[in-house]
Amino acid sequence: MDAAGQVLIAQRPPGKHLAGGWEFPGGKLEPGEERLAGLARELREELGITIRKPRPLIRVRHTYPYGDVLLDVWVIRHYSGEPRGLDGQALRWCTQEELATVDLLPADAPLVRALRLPERLTQVSSRDYTVGDARSLGDRAGGEPGAEAPGAEAINGPRLHGVFCANTDAAVGAAKAGSEFLVMRHALGDAELVALCDSVPVPVFARGIALQRAWALGASGLNEICR
Repeated sequence: MDAAGQVLIAQRPPGKHLAGGWEFPGGKLEPGEERLAGLARELREELGITIRKPRPLIRVRHTYPYGDVLLDVWVIRHYSGEPRGLDGQALRWCTQEELATVDLLPADAPLVRALRLPERLTQVSSRDYTVGDARSLGDRAGGEPGAEAPGAEAINGPRLHGVFCANTDAAVGAAKAGSEFLVMRHALGDAELVALCDSVPVPVFARGIALQRAWALGASGLNEICR
């Protein structure tokens, strides 16, 4: 993302699977490669940039006819170098509104929604998201908290729905029930936060920790709501 909040996308060149479709820059991890090392390598090879302070965002699994892919998505606001299409791919900077009109690859659709979440949550509700408790999530899912959600179409609306969580068990249950992001009410120890972020695919907002420390431990942002 640039300083104005625009998002960079790339067009798959001719000869590649799904050629002509637009996607977020990135690539495949090499065998045994650590996630951040792969992220840095791919963006250096594809765009010619050196990244700093990556922010974890969301992990999305998608099934194509040829098999499953797991997208491990990060937001990069801090980098050196000017992005260029080193693989011959066309590049385009888009506003959040423009992203909704672009012919993105099918796996990338959930990422557009997640990109609307801020780094710091300072209010319970905005035009892009709302945060409730586990009971409200259960009501939306059509059952008790922790029950399996009926599908994205039944829950996802114009705004993303998050849940306040008192502990890691509640957070894992909320994620399984269909919460689109998790907001911790209390601070967690480093190991506990890492384990939670590793076990859920949705953004986690930590409490009582420095922002960049939260990113390093796997959280997408901070809960700064006075509640």
